[in-house]
Amino acid sequence: MLKRMPNLKRRKKTPVEESAPVDISRLDIRIGRIVSAKNHPDADTLFVEDVDVGEATNRTILSGLVKHVPLEQMQNRLGVFVCNLKPTKFRGILSQGMIMCAETKEQIELIDPPPGCVPGDRVEFDGYPGTPDAQLNPKKKVWEQIQPDLRIDDNGVATYKGVPFTVEGKGICKSATMRNSPIK
Repeated sequence: MLKRMPNLKRRKKTPVEESAPVDISRLDIRIGRIVSAKNHPDADTLFVEDVDVGEATNRTILSGLVKHVPLEQMQNRLGVFVCNLKPTKFRGILSQGMIMCAETKEQIELIDPPPGCVPGDRVEFDGYPGTPDAQLNPKKKVWEQIQPDLRIDDNGVATYKGVPFTVEGKGICKSATMRNSPIK
């Protein structure tokens, strides 16, 4: 006698997961205001930042900028943030995003939004109109595939494959002093 196998339900991929190209449109990049920043109580190289990214509550975001940016310069300033990375604990504190910086071995500098930006403004890229993932799946390595194409150009403009980081109606995001450097 043959036994019938139970009907195992397999999770079907959503059309977005199957067809979404791996490009900058998958990232939820927004302008945020660092409301306050302090040193991490258990890590000498980390700041713990309270960040307004235009949501009902602020996010806690950790960054390894202690040796590169004075704490005073992290207070009440605008920045460019990736908001759909999977939250990760660093030394016991959950980080809910990442601040974007121009970076070389010698120097790290925060990317500045254009004047007139407010927390929650979305950074867009001409030619990449897709909708960001709700949360990036770390197993798919989307950030790791996109990051090598993020650069500060000769004019200090933050770009993805040469396309400027743009806040509609307000302008482009820039690095104050760095040129020809990767964005991390």
